[in-house]
Amino acid sequence: MKFEAYKKQVMQWPDNGKHIMAQFDEDTIIVYQAYSDAIADFAVKHQYFGGAYSYTRMSWIKPNFLWMMFRSGWAQKPGQERVLAIRIKRSFFDEILSQAIPSSFGASEFATQEVWKQAIETSDVRLQWDPDHDPAGNCLPRRALQLGLRGEMLARYGKKEILEIIDVTPFVLQQLLHVDQQEQLLMPVESIYRSCN
Repeated sequence: MKFEAYKKQVMQWPDNGKHIMAQFDEDTIIVYQAYSDAIADFAVKHQYFGGAYSYTRMSWIKPNFLWMMFRSGWAQKPGQERVLAIRIKRSFFDEILSQAIPSSFGASEFATQEVWKQAIETSDVRLQWDPDHDPAGNCLPRRALQLGLRGEMLARYGKKEILEIIDVTPFVLQQLLHVDQQEQLLMPVESIYRSCN
């Protein structure tokens, strides 16, 4: 799969609920991150994360393009001026999901807060459902997923498991001009990867 499915997309997504929206094929899935020029330049050139990139703190990946646009302000926020589309194997993404611990006890299925705290401390993957947003940044009832990686999982992601890193910033900046004119807005074609209601 290449990141080339820029098509006008009729938004036929669920109105509410927790859904992993993503661009994927039989074997791979695309996730997004936004960084400074220094981190993005290194990543695009070398096809892994290094240089100014920090492996000592949690790094969040987002499979939903619009959630990344809201989070980065369409590549306008300081330190998030470059948006990267990162292609990884679905098997690795599923492994990340299987190890994810909800970032709050209320969103978890743990019997006690102590058990949840212990799981949070030992897991290398944090899971968080946040309100999704439309292209203009308006909050929606639907929830969007982001996954926080640290430790061994982050090292695997950043150095070993990436198949391709694509700088989609020019596309993002082009579409920023059309956020209030959705009939002209182009989007990567995404569908439900998994529903988690």
